[in-house]
Amino acid sequence: MQIQVNTDHNIHGGEGLTTHVTADLESSLSRFSGWLTRVEVHLSEDGGSKPEDMKCVIEARPGGKQPVAVTHHATTVDDAYAGAAHKLGRVLDSRYSRAHDHKGSDSIRHMPPPANLERIGMIEDEPRG
Repeated sequence: MQIQVNTDHNIHGGEGLTTHVTADLESSLSRFSGWLTRVEVHLSEDGGSKPEDMKCVIEARPGGKQPVAVTHHATTVDDAYAGAAHKLGRVLDSRYSRAHDHKGSDSIRHMPPPANLERIGMIEDEPRG
């Protein structure tokens, strides 16, 4: 899993911020490491007159699936990142469990066809014609 951290020119933190975010995401998303190919973090300042003018957008790219993005606004960079990371964990838990579990067992998408269908001729090895 590749992790990329991007900041705008208003966000200060440099290498220390990048190291902290990377280590935290590697730890919190480790259970999805075989499923996720890349995670991008975008930290920016909205520049509006609102007190919550820091924004963190985290985009996760599961292999073979559409990307998942979450956004969180807060008064500090740390709070914006923490909120977005928490949201991402919940969204990925939901998506991963839907893709891999179905009511406590494997999804039909991941199950082999029953052996008796081959016997009765419902599954063919070679096309007719």
